[in-house]
Amino acid sequence: MSEKITIQVGTNPLHLETGKLAKQADGAVTVQVGETIVIVAAVAATSAKPGQEFFPLTVDYREKAAAAGKFPGGYFKREGRPTEKEILTSRVIDRPIRPLFPKGWYNEVQVQSILLSADGENDPDVLSILGASTALMVSDIPWDGPIGALRVGRVNGKFIANPTHAQMEQSDLDLIYVGRANEHLMFEGSAKEISETDFLAALDFGNQMCQPMIQAQKELAARAAKPKRAISLNLVPDEILSEAKALVGDRMVPALLNPQKLEREAAVNALTTEVTQKLTERFGVEKVTEFVVKDAFYSIQKETVRSLILDRNKRMDGRGFDQVRPISCEAGVLPRAHGSSLFCRGETQAVALATLGTTEDSQEFDSYTGGASEKQFILHYNFPNFSVGETGRISGPGRREIGHGALAERSLEPMIPLKEFPYAIRVTCEIMESNGSTSMASVCGGSLALMDAGVPIRRPVAGISIGICAEYNDQKEISRYQLLTDIIGWEDAFCDMDCKLAGTEKGITGFQLDLKLRGLPHKQMSEAVERARIARLHILGEMGKVLSESRKELSKYAPRILTLKINPEKIGALIGPGGKNIKKIVDESGCEINIEDDGTVMIYSVSEEGMKIARREIEKMTSEIEVGKTYRGKVVSIKEFGCFVEVFPGQDGLCHISELANFRVKQVEDIVKMGDEIAVKCIGIDDKGRVRLSRRAAMEDRDKEMAHKG
Repeated sequence: MSEKITIQVGTNPLHLETGKLAKQADGAVTVQVGETIVIVAAVAATSAKPGQEFFPLTVDYREKAAAAGKFPGGYFKREGRPTEKEILTSRVIDRPIRPLFPKGWYNEVQVQSILLSADGENDPDVLSILGASTALMVSDIPWDGPIGALRVGRVNGKFIANPTHAQMEQSDLDLIYVGRANEHLMFEGSAKEISETDFLAALDFGNQMCQPMIQAQKELAARAAKPKRAISLNLVPDEILSEAKALVGDRMVPALLNPQKLEREAAVNALTTEVTQKLTERFGVEKVTEFVVKDAFYSIQKETVRSLILDRNKRMDGRGFDQVRPISCEAGVLPRAHGSSLFCRGETQAVALATLGTTEDSQEFDSYTGGASEKQFILHYNFPNFSVGETGRISGPGRREIGHGALAERSLEPMIPLKEFPYAIRVTCEIMESNGSTSMASVCGGSLALMDAGVPIRRPVAGISIGICAEYNDQKEISRYQLLTDIIGWEDAFCDMDCKLAGTEKGITGFQLDLKLRGLPHKQMSEAVERARIARLHILGEMGKVLSESRKELSKYAPRILTLKINPEKIGALIGPGGKNIKKIVDESGCEINIEDDGTVMIYSVSEEGMKIARREIEKMTSEIEVGKTYRGKVVSIKEFGCFVEVFPGQDGLCHISELANFRVKQVEDIVKMGDEIAVKCIGIDDKGRVRLSRRAAMEDRDKEMAHKG
């Protein structure tokens, strides 16, 4: 028997239903807003795999073309590998639910979301997060929910819950928000330089909107949930952990206080090897497994790092808690790239390359859920193994790389005037060295590369990550904490937060929050946002020493653009049968030419001569004869009463015999012959479009001009 709850979120009712579909899953729910419907199902294995050493959670979101009444693009007419939108949606579902599973429970869990119906106005991404929470709530899977999720927009200064795509076109904020009771759990999105005060107000608004969703899930679970299963946790035996701590003693502190990453890792690895050998001698190889060693030393390192921060007010690299690592920047580092930069922050290093192309180079993709189906600005992030001094599988970008690239992309895009700068723009960020927040380094490096390329960005953009190390009391409230500006990799691993905020000197443009905590109160989040603002202004100041604004000239290797406007009725003539005419111009000029339906013609060329050729040929084919202007045309027909002169391809006019010369002409052939090129002036166009030309008038104008010069 199905159970259903309806609540009001924003202007549209939101429906949660369980017990109707996917009844063999451990938990399943459909979520509907408008005519957009997703089903989310959760299943957990009954036992952990032998030797399992981590929590194997898989989250997968897929869109079906049939949900929008469409066929998939591509040859096979079947959905294939996940799109970027599907990968990014999978990530935003994964990140808030992952911290709420029991620590030490290693049964495989799969959460799958499928788009069943798409109305083109209500986006299914936040519905899938809410559906994952509800499916886990009604299942027997152990999980510390529920959570609420929604999109927050802002139109004319007013926050909107779950805005439609039409409303989002007017919004200066795109915030995916996930919260618990009075705590922030995850956020992600972009904004058009929103102030810190308004950003915090948006988070508070999102948290308020989450409360009815949380209450609805509790009610649905009370009606339809299965009893939670009994579980066993895979933990390091107390006696082995105690012995490991005793053997390590106080030696972990100096090992961790090595300021350089590789030296720190080497010292910890040497200590691990020594203690592992002694543990094996005492307890035997059967008990001191690879998992036991990893888990024990993770616990010891985490405890030591947190004690250093909270008890001794120390960071591993010796910095103050609000101090950004040393920054160095360079612009124009690569000769053939249209724009390039090198950005270093401590042991994090990114090389960014900017490439300009024609609008034909924009990325197109299937869009079943509404919104844009083309991207004019693209940022790709690559993270090779050597950036952390490791070997590993070399393959295409993984989900993490796609997610980091998307964060950097949406942080920079609000500052790019794409309508006024009609180029396709691609930035690639190659991570050369990694020790904390490479995505924010990509924002900084990408901003410098765009300015180096001459892209007229409105203001430079920088980003920084803020962490937190927090301790709870018996009431599960934060009793003490320390915010960490510009976290390094080990602080990310052993502390509790990675809050990335990017923006300009005027406000925030991109953001993403990942927590290991089960929620962060508004007070601590407010402090983190302010800490990020101060750090961002410092970084922008350092970047400004190298390049403070976009270069006035494009790279000599970048295509130049010339925009012409033609009569839309001339588009067919310009293209020609089977594209014959436009292909001929492209071949002769070496240019790329894009033609819009409104008659806008864009010519892209790295050669000035090629640009001139393309312009001349296009104008020849598309220009229209105007009264009072003189042209050089070709005689294409001779009659007794005059000759017809072709001024532009397909456009001719009559030069009457009386207009051939300033004396009486007895016979047309006395003055012109077929194929002659002559100068003629347009002296009239009647209401039927018939053109009257005059050779005599053109000659008189020429004589007057020569006399004036003389």
